[in-house]
This record gives sequence, C-alpha cells and structure tokens, in this order.
Amino acid sequence: MFLALRELSFARGRFALMGAVVALIAILMVLLSGLAVGLTNDGVSGLQHVKATSFAFQKDVSKDSAFSRSIVGPDAVKAWQKQKDVEAATPFGNTLVNARTDRGVEIDLALFGVETDSFMAPKAAEGKALTREGEVVVSSTAADEGVKLGDTVTLDPSGTELEVVGIMADQNTFGHVDIGYLPLRTWQEIKAGIPPGDEVPSRVYDEFTAVAVQAKDGATVDLAAGDKAAGTTSLTREGSYDASPGYTAETSTLQLIQVFLYAISALVVGAFFTVLTIQRRQELAVLRAMGASTRYLLRDSLLQSFILLVVSAGVGIGIGLAAGSAISSSPMPFALEAGPIIAATVLLIVLGLLGAGIAVLRITRIDPLAALGGSR
Repeated sequence: MFLALRELSFARGRFALMGAVVALIAILMVLLSGLAVGLTNDGVSGLQHVKATSFAFQKDVSKDSAFSRSIVGPDAVKAWQKQKDVEAATPFGNTLVNARTDRGVEIDLALFGVETDSFMAPKAAEGKALTREGEVVVSSTAADEGVKLGDTVTLDPSGTELEVVGIMADQNTFGHVDIGYLPLRTWQEIKAGIPPGDEVPSRVYDEFTAVAVQAKDGATVDLAAGDKAAGTTSLTREGSYDASPGYTAETSTLQLIQVFLYAISALVVGAFFTVLTIQRRQELAVLRAMGASTRYLLRDSLLQSFILLVVSAGVGIGIGLAAGSAISSSPMPFALEAGPIIAATVLLIVLGLLGAGIAVLRITRIDPLAALGGSR
C-alpha cells in the first residue's frame, strides 16, 4: 500500500483526471438506473401490484400484445377454477381510453375491468372500494394530474360516465397510462362501444381480455396443464410485462446502453493503467532489481486502481443521486432505488478492476536488468 498511496499523492493531477472520468461514468450509471426503474414503474406498476400470479389469454395469441388482442370467455374461467393449486380465477378486462372530467381535466386511462368481490378488486387509500356499476377507482398519479374524488369522468367517444369513488395509494400505471379500476360489466359495455342507454347484446358480457389466476400460498400452478384444459395461453405475472405497450423496446434499449457503459468503463480504466504502467516501467524495474516480487507489484497496482475506483465512483454516485432527486420531481419517469444502484456500482468497480488487472499484467514481463540499462 505504501507505493500505491505515495504515487496517488505524487501524481494527483493524473489520477484526478482519471477519477473524474470514472465519476462521470458513475453519474451516468445512476441516471440510467433511475430512468430504467422509472420506465418500468410507468409501464407495468399496475401489473406489479395485482395479486394474480398469472394471466390466461386467448389461445395462440401474440404474447407481445396479449392485453390488446386477447378475448376469452366464461368457460375458460370455470376450467381454471378447477385446476390444481389454483386458489381463485376471475375474469379480467383491459383497454385504453381517452377521458375528461367534469372539471375539464383531460386524461388517458387504462381501464381494468374486475369483479368487485374478487381478489383483483383494488383497495382505495382515499374514498371507497368499488361496489356498483358506473364507478371507477383511479391511480394516485391520476390524482396528481387533477382527478379528484367525486369527479365524473366521461369517456370518448362513447360518452360513458364514471364516478371517481376511490384513489389508490401507489402508482398504478400500464403502458405509461394511469389505471382506472371499474366493475367488469361496465368495462364490457365500454369495450363493446355501447352508448349509455342502448340495449346491450348478451354476448358482450361473455367476453373479456384474460383470466386472472391466483395460486395457493407456496404452490406453483401447472400453466401448461391449465392451458390444455381451458384452451388458453398463459403468462406469469412477470412474463406478462412484455405485453405492456412499449415495455420490451424500452427496457432492452436501456439494457444495451448500460452494457456499453460498463464495457466503456472497463476499457477506459484499462487504457489508463496501461499507459501508467508503461510510464512506470523503469521504476518498476528498479523495484524488481531490489527484490520486490511480481505478486507484490501486481497487488500494489490493483490496490491503487481499487482506491481510485471506489473514491471516484462514490463521488459520482453522490452527484448522480443529487441530480436524480431533482429529476424525480419532474414529470419524467424516473425513480431511484437502492438495489439497482448498488448492483450497478459493484459491477462498475469489478469491471474497472478487470480492466486494470489486464493492463498491469505487463508488470510480469518487466526485466530487472532494465534498471541497470540492460535493455540498451
């Protein structure tokens, strides 16, 4: 450690420049992590909060657009209710609509149609739960946009009116749209485009998007067996995230950016220590001639890079968290969570050490005779 600390102190400008680069990478890492979490929450937080363990969609439906294309009927619900390890199975409806309140607030809603006495029914932090047709419980983010308890929400173009009777505690969004829970029969009429007061064909009440399945505690439902019996295509709750509009494209793009960022960090740190090792070649040869082992020199150089990475990453993360806190208050989908940031920080340090380790392997080829001019 003596040599590493002395060199860090002596070449402050050189190491400060490298540290600044690592800190900038750490800032980007924090911001990308917050953006990834924010986009995930904005895209599928509504699905994350439901108690269903899986969804059974129409047979052979395209899995990346299952929520918008699937249509199933009551027979599928009955078949799933009979499956082993299934606690409950209930109809579930999903559709996107444009709406406005009686106070002129325009809002897009992802309507989730549920049976009011089922496990899919939402809990309201403000107001009350769903009890009858024509009611809706909305996400807290809808309330942030100006929707209030007691408002009448009019849907376009059908003109259906819904009374806001409850507001949920957490963010509940689907495809970056605020969720509104409403009774299944109301949802079916809206989905069919039936104007208020018109006669509703009986077939309308036999169609919905999927069967929401809840497994028994500690049990795993055999989805393949259930699909065979019900004639459906099942996705786990987590697997259904990909069916949310834009979710796969957004997450894969951000993951690709993060992979390149980590690769760049390893290359930058490796290039820095490669140049540093070349510049120190004569001094390292002197140490070898004085009896220092290759293992000692390697350990000293890696400890030096570890100190640089930890300090620089710590500074960058601090700045990133401060910037992230400011961004969190904006409309941008951004959320800071400790888990992803810690994982990304560890990965940044490990990859940086890997790059530095490959660079300082040059030390093993240094000839002690170079200190005595043996190379000339």
